[in-house]
Amino acid sequence: MFKELIERFRQGHRTAPFPPGPEKFSDRYLGLPRLTGAPLAKAAAACPVGALSAADSALDMGRCLFCGACAKADPAAVEFTRDHRLSSGSREGLVLGSGGTFRASGEAPPDLRRLFGRSFRLRQVSAGGCNACEADCNVLGTLAFDLGRFGVQFVASPRHADGLLVTGPVTKNMELALRKTYDATPGPKLVIACGACAVSGGPYAGHAETLGGAAAVVPVDMFIPGCPPHPYTILDGILRLINGDIV
Repeated sequence: MFKELIERFRQGHRTAPFPPGPEKFSDRYLGLPRLTGAPLAKAAAACPVGALSAADSALDMGRCLFCGACAKADPAAVEFTRDHRLSSGSREGLVLGSGGTFRASGEAPPDLRRLFGRSFRLRQVSAGGCNACEADCNVLGTLAFDLGRFGVQFVASPRHADGLLVTGPVTKNMELALRKTYDATPGPKLVIACGACAVSGGPYAGHAETLGGAAAVVPVDMFIPGCPPHPYTILDGILRLINGDIV
């Protein structure tokens, strides 16, 4: 027993601060993209999912896989910052224009923020995901991120939940399950689409066996892009939804 206590004191405080500083991200981390205003033809040709439009000079973060292929193909046209704040309360809000600035947004109405701001329970639904987004959601329960310190917790039953966090492109096999889970969640409730697949269908967009994301089945209140989103990005989106604008 004493050995365990001594080791605990030796390790010290292990929970990471939030919001995080840039030192919390590796050198390989690709955060908020930025269009410089240069022609996008070369970068768009390198995008594996068509997230870049040269004709419209726009980048759809909802489809973006954050693979960095566009920036490698033409670093003068696209660059990735280290900003983890990527969420939006609307699907249209994830579309970046050339030279424009993006500000993370999306918050529940004031009455719901008062209701959920200190206690928010989520049921996670994997609607055909590859388990990458699901893994980063699970990481939020570890000591480093400690989701519970913000009053947020994942629960096993939708009947105990205040909302849903949906991952995956929503395959046809999961459509009914998602609808039933949504219906079983008592109102008022909120829905979060987490990851490129849940936002837009991701690399499976247009496939005959998928529905193109969570919004095709249930109303979505918050869109969190990424493939997968960094745990800090997911945490930022959740807290922004229930607490309003944060740093």
